[in-house]
Amino acid sequence: MLTVTETALAGVLLLEPRRFGDHRGFFCESWNKSRMAEHGIDTEFVQDNHSLSKEAGTVRGLHFQSPPHAQAKLVRCGRGALFDVAVDIRKGSPTYGKWVGYELSFENGKQLLIPEGFLHGFAALTPETEIIYKCSDYYASECDGAVRFDDPDIGIDWGLDRDPILSEKDAAAPLLRDFETPFSYVD
Repeated sequence: MLTVTETALAGVLLLEPRRFGDHRGFFCESWNKSRMAEHGIDTEFVQDNHSLSKEAGTVRGLHFQSPPHAQAKLVRCGRGALFDVAVDIRKGSPTYGKWVGYELSFENGKQLLIPEGFLHGFAALTPETEIIYKCSDYYASECDGAVRFDDPDIGIDWGLDRDPILSEKDAAAPLLRDFETPFSYVD
């Protein structure tokens, strides 16, 4: 069984696969192509990524990959907890620049499906947080881009109680207003 919840951003979905547990632990189908298709999800994933954030307060993002190598992502937490965010950057979209964020944790087993045309980022809420995510296209450095995680026009409340730990790339990313989006909204 799979519970799919629509978010305030069209196309971004919160997925809750059922866990079957007993005294030994649990089993969960984190991805099943035919079950996803029953919910209208037909994204073809070609790459799995696994990332570790050693310290709570580590922020990665807001990232995107532009066409012709744009990526949809299916994100889950393998250990610990993270606050996962999607931001609409489709030119002409009624929700352009708007964001949604959800806590994904090992405990809750939730996943976030982020289609092409959205920025993605996350903050580690616990030490040793692992994020595991599927991508619909291969990594292409020439298409890699970012927008500032703390852009005041976006206004994400990361819920951090300390200064974030950032990469140099993320610290130097442009603001949304200084960024020309390669994505267009199609109704």
